[in-house]
Amino acid sequence: MMDPAQHKSPAKRKPPFSMRLSDAERTALEAKAGSMPLSSYVKSVVLSDESPTYRKRRPAPEADQKLLAEILARLGASRSANNLNQIAKHLNQGTLVIDEELAKDLQQAVVDVAWMRTTLMQALGVKL
Repeated sequence: MMDPAQHKSPAKRKPPFSMRLSDAERTALEAKAGSMPLSSYVKSVVLSDESPTYRKRRPAPEADQKLLAEILARLGASRSANNLNQIAKHLNQGTLVIDEELAKDLQQAVVDVAWMRTTLMQALGVKL
């Protein structure tokens, strides 16, 4: 019986990459590859230092950005905005009566939530 500690699982390979080509594209590619296998030719062209770069990937978010993204997601998932909207609806309909102090507090809450959203989006580099 084999000792489990000695058994090593093989390294997990990434799935193969594939792309669809029209008949004309494939014929042109095969002509350029000549006697070289098509996959080898494609790799040599795509991975060469001279191959064009069309877009840059965003760097992986740092821990602070991940935290900011989580805060923004929680803010979006919270019902605060909906609750404030319902309060405003009842106020406009005249079915909810509140005093002046509460009205000011609610207005400040709306301003604060808008500020948090804008600040978080800017911190994450999201264009408004």
